[in-house]
Amino acid sequence: MAYFIIIRGALGIGKTTIAKRLAKKLKAEYISIDFVLEKNDLDKVDERLGCISAKNFIKCNKIVIPKITEFLEKDKIVVIDGCFYHKEQIEDLLKKLKFKNFVFTLKAPLDICFKRDSKRKKFYGEKAAKEVFKLVSKFDYGTVIDTENKSEEEVVEEILKQLPTVK
Repeated sequence: MAYFIIIRGALGIGKTTIAKRLAKKLKAEYISIDFVLEKNDLDKVDERLGCISAKNFIKCNKIVIPKITEFLEKDKIVVIDGCFYHKEQIEDLLKKLKFKNFVFTLKAPLDICFKRDSKRKKFYGEKAAKEVFKLVSKFDYGTVIDTENKSEEEVVEEILKQLPTVK
């Protein structure tokens, strides 16, 4: 059964690690919204907004939707990870992809997100972590998972329990 999964949350929360582990366990395709934004020069912060605009995220959706649709039509599961701090971006994907879907919001305190971010090769810094945390925290979408005292594997297992069993 084909469906797609959105993993959203703050910078440093562990979205990419969780999404990649999940994709591997499900033998699913993996798509990074951050990678697509960067590759297509859509990752520029709009100074008026203090973040990447919803318009750029919708442009990103237009780029990824054909590939996601192709995978889903081939009965593949797709795991998508990104901050998804604009509700419009999520709703645009859900509206345009007429397939079963699951959205998970990963949460942890800001200090944990910052600490995790600081250990990465591509470190975004405290200011970026605070700004993205604030934006993502404006709303929850889908199933909320607190990652604070859980291992990556425990988070993946918690997500798997919410999904249809794979045959």
